[in-house]
Amino acid sequence: MRTRVSVLLATALTVVASTAHAQAQSPAPAQAPAAPAADNKAPAKAAAAAKPAATAPAKKAAPATKTVDEVTVTGASTQGFRASIDRRSYGIAQDLATTTGTISDALKNIPSVEVDVQGNVSLRGDTNVTILVDGKPSALFRGQSAAQALQSLPADSVERVEVITNPSAEFSPDGSAGIINLVMKKVHRVGESGSLRYNIGTAGRRNAGVSGAYSSDALTISGDMGFRHDPQHPVTIDERSQFDASGNQLSNTRETIDNRGPLDQWNARGGLDYDLNKKDRLSAEVHANQTELALVTLTDLKGLAPSGLTSEVFDQSGLNKSVRGNLGANAGWRHTTGYDDELSASASHETTFERGETEFTAVESEPPEPNLFQDIRGHNRLDLTDLRTDLRRPLPDDAKLKAGYELRIDDNSYDSVAERGTAAANAGPDPTLTNLFLYKQTINSGYVTYERPLGDWTVLGGLRVEDVEQDLNQVTSAIVHNSNYLRAYPTLHLNYRWSDNQSVTLSYSRRISRPNPSDLNPFRIEQDQFNFRAGNPNLKPERTDSFEAGWQYHAGGTFYLATAYYRVSANDFTDVISDVGGGGLLATKENLASSKHAGIELVANGHLTKDLSYNVSTNIYYAEIDPGNFPLASALGILGDRSAIEGGGRFSLNWNATPKDIFQASGQMNARRLTSQGYSDPQFLAFLGYRHKVTDKFAVVFNVQDVFNTFNAKNFINTPQLHDRSITTARIQGAYAGFAWNFGTPPKPVRPPPPPPEPEPEAVHG
Repeated sequence: MRTRVSVLLATALTVVASTAHAQAQSPAPAQAPAAPAADNKAPAKAAAAAKPAATAPAKKAAPATKTVDEVTVTGASTQGFRASIDRRSYGIAQDLATTTGTISDALKNIPSVEVDVQGNVSLRGDTNVTILVDGKPSALFRGQSAAQALQSLPADSVERVEVITNPSAEFSPDGSAGIINLVMKKVHRVGESGSLRYNIGTAGRRNAGVSGAYSSDALTISGDMGFRHDPQHPVTIDERSQFDASGNQLSNTRETIDNRGPLDQWNARGGLDYDLNKKDRLSAEVHANQTELALVTLTDLKGLAPSGLTSEVFDQSGLNKSVRGNLGANAGWRHTTGYDDELSASASHETTFERGETEFTAVESEPPEPNLFQDIRGHNRLDLTDLRTDLRRPLPDDAKLKAGYELRIDDNSYDSVAERGTAAANAGPDPTLTNLFLYKQTINSGYVTYERPLGDWTVLGGLRVEDVEQDLNQVTSAIVHNSNYLRAYPTLHLNYRWSDNQSVTLSYSRRISRPNPSDLNPFRIEQDQFNFRAGNPNLKPERTDSFEAGWQYHAGGTFYLATAYYRVSANDFTDVISDVGGGGLLATKENLASSKHAGIELVANGHLTKDLSYNVSTNIYYAEIDPGNFPLASALGILGDRSAIEGGGRFSLNWNATPKDIFQASGQMNARRLTSQGYSDPQFLAFLGYRHKVTDKFAVVFNVQDVFNTFNAKNFINTPQLHDRSITTARIQGAYAGFAWNFGTPPKPVRPPPPPPEPEPEAVHG
C-alpha cells in the first residue's frame, strides 16, 4: 500500500510540474511579468522595456497586481509584524527578553501563543501545536521533552516567529491548533560580522553566546555557540481527597514536592551556503545541543482518616537526573530561474538521546513500613529522517503554483530498567518496572497549492495527501499494534483587499494531531509511590476542521488585527486520572468524543507618543468538550458536555527615552483552561527591561523576569470520586545584567542589479 501511494504521489507531482512548466513556457499576454511587492517601479519599467514598435499611441502600463503577497509594518512595531495570506510573522530582535531569555521566554510575548509554567505551548488555548524550525520538523520539539527544549535554547538564535493558525497544504497537517515556525537567523549580506553576549543573573543564573559569519558573493559561512546555567526550584503542593460511590470520604492527603538543582545547556551550529552559479545554491548545516538537569527531590506526605486523625506519614528523598542530547545535519539544493520560480530538494537527519535516572529512598513511619529504595533508569533514542522536494512556479495571470513531496520517518525506542530493595546495597532487578517499547512511523505525503488574484480578491487553494504507517511493539508485554491509513487534507484561503490599508481574510483547513509515542506505550510507569502513568495504544488521531475570518488594518507603524475562529474536533486527547488504590493515582490518555472552540482575538500595535509604543492583544473564547462514553469517564462519573468562556491577553510598552536608551515593560495572562475532569487556573507574568547603547557596537542590558513573583500553575480535578488541587510554584523570578558586543567589519548590503534601460522610441513612418 505505502509503495503504491508513494509511486502515485511522485507521478502526480511529476505531471503537475511538467504541466506548470509547459504553461509557463506558453506565450503570455503582452504585459509585464509580476515583480516583487517591494519594488513598485519595476512593473512599469518592465512594461516599458517590453513595448512593441510605436505604430500607435502607447498604452498605459498595466496597474500593479493586487496579489496580497506580504505586508511589512515598520516604525512603531518593535515586533516587526508581517502578514501574508496564510500566516503572521513577528520579529523578536528588539524584544529585550531575547537578550537573556530562552525561546520559551520569547514566545510569551507573541500574540496567539501561550506558555505555561512548565514551558508547554498552546495556540488560543489548544496545546496540540506543531513547532517547526525553518519550516521543517525537528526531533527537539516532540513529545514531553519539547517544553524542556524550548526552556533551554537561547532566544537570540531566532530571527522571527511565524504563527500559522490555519496552515495551507504546503505544511504538514499535524497539530489541531496550528504551527509555530521558528525562523532562525541567517547571513544575507556581504562582509564579516560577529557578536558576543554575556548575562549574569540572581541565584547563580548566567548565559553567554558567540556567533560569527563570513559572506562573499558566492560563499557564506556562519556559526554560533552558547551555554546557559539556570538553577531550578519548583515546589508543588498537592491536596487530594478521595470518595466512595456513596460520596463518603475515604482519605485526605497533602503532599509537598520540593525540587531544586541546576539546568545546564549548551548548543553549537555551523552552516554553509555556496552559489554554484546565479541559479543554483548548495546549503549544509550541522548542529548539536545538550541539556542536563539534576534535581534533588524531597517529598513529604501526610494523610488524614475520615475521623481527622493522622493515618499516614510518608517522606521520600532522591535525585532526578536527565540528559538530553541532539545531533543533526541537513543538506539542500535550490535552483531558481527567475522571480518566484524555484525548485529545491533537501535531506535531514536528527538523532536525540535521552538518558534519565530517578533514585530515591522512601520512609513510611505511619503506619510503620520497611524502607523502600528504588532506582529507575531510562535510555531513549529518537531518530527523525526527512526527505523533501518542492516546486514553486509563477503562471500566467499572476498565478502561483507550489507542489512538493515529503518522506518522513520517525523511528524511536524507549528502554527502562529498574532495581528495588530496602536499601541500595540489597536492591535487585524489578521486572515490574522494566520495559522496552519500540515505535516507528512512516509518512509519505504530497501537496499542491494554487494561488491567483481575481480583482481585489486573492485565492489560495490546496490539497495534501498523506499515507501513514505506524508500528508499535511493547516488547516486554508482547503487545504489537500496527495501523495504516490514507487521508486527504484540503485547505482554502481568501484575501480581499478592502483598501490600501485594510484587508479581510477567510480560511479553512483540515488538521490532524497524532499521539506522542510515549502516550501509546501501555506499560505502567511509576513516577513515585502515589503517582503512575500509562499510555494507551488504542488512541486515535485527533481530527479537526478549522475556520477563520480576519480583518487587518495597517498604516505606517500602526496595525490592528481582529480574527474570529471556530474549530470542531473529534477524538481529542485528554488526560484521565483514576484511583488505583492505596492512595495512588494513574494518569493515562483517552479520546474525547468531540470538542468545539470558538473565539475572537484582537491585536493592536502603535504609538501613544512619538517615543512610546505599545502592543496589546487579547483572546476570548468559548470551549465545549464532550467526554463521550470511554470507560474511565464512565467510572468517574464525568459524562456529559462541559463548557466555559475563557480569556487571556498580553501587553508591552516600549519607551525610547533617548537615541541610546530603551525601556520595556510587558505582561501576560494565560487563559483559564477547561479539562475533561476540571480546569487549570490562569497564569500571570510580568517583565521589565532596559538597554543602553554605549557605542555603535557595544550595549548593556538589564532585565527582570516575573517581577511580582506570580508565575505558577494551579490545576484542579473535581469528580464524584476525586477532588485534587495541585499548585506548582516555578520560582523563576530573577534579575539579569549583561552586554552585547558586535565585532568585525560591518556587513555591506548587497545592491540589487540595475533595471534594464528603457528602449529608445522608434520613428513613425508613413
